[in-house]
Amino acid sequence: MLIEYSVFALLGIFSGLVAGLLGIGGGLVIVPVLLLLFPAIGLGDNPNLVHIAIGTSLATILFSSMASIYTHHKNKGVLWDVFIRIAPGIVIGSALGSTIAHLLPGDILKRVFGLLEILIALQMAFGKNPAPSRTLPGAAPMSLVGVSVGSVGTIMGMGGGALTTPFFMWCNVAARNAMATSAAIGLPNALAGAIGYIVTGWGVPTLPAWSIGYIYLPALIGIVIPSLIFAPIGATLTHRLPAKTLKRIFAVVLVLLGINMLVH
Repeated sequence: MLIEYSVFALLGIFSGLVAGLLGIGGGLVIVPVLLLLFPAIGLGDNPNLVHIAIGTSLATILFSSMASIYTHHKNKGVLWDVFIRIAPGIVIGSALGSTIAHLLPGDILKRVFGLLEILIALQMAFGKNPAPSRTLPGAAPMSLVGVSVGSVGTIMGMGGGALTTPFFMWCNVAARNAMATSAAIGLPNALAGAIGYIVTGWGVPTLPAWSIGYIYLPALIGIVIPSLIFAPIGATLTHRLPAKTLKRIFAVVLVLLGINMLVH
């Protein structure tokens, strides 16, 4: 059990840094790594392994996003008016996404995750600069963006920031503000998504002990504690390190993890 928590803690350190640094939520790392770790601790034969990894990931992001939001807000990075416009759609989409994920078989859900992870990585690494005249859309289009981001983010267990950061930058929001606002958006996405995975997984007979719905508590506790410490550190580094270089390095990691999801 000590080794199990130690590995989860290392994952929490890395995911916390990523969540704070890039505003994308650690789910893009947490889900594929949990799927590698679960068989090593005796959960490999569980038919709901992918759902457990995604539900647990969203629950961890709920905590790490709260920690990073404070630091981003203190540095005046969060655009709260944008947050208010997109948050309702995010919550609706999150509820929809958790329902869709529950209905998908684990193998299909795993491959959908892997494909989307690679696409997100390619966009992060090679996304083109936006037209100078482009700005954020109005209320109705922004709500649709929120529903889409909430749905995909919950299906992938990533909090949605990996989608909103490039979207905001595509609309000529400064990278620092895009990442900070995306970190804030991760909170309602993760909260609604985690509740959805608890509800849809409640009473599933094949879940392991110490589970609440599709959330596996030992992994949640092991990841959350260090992520709460390191998410603010990552958020602080956002204002000091070259974001473009960091995004490209992280994109390489995501491609490798995405390929692993597709082939295993």
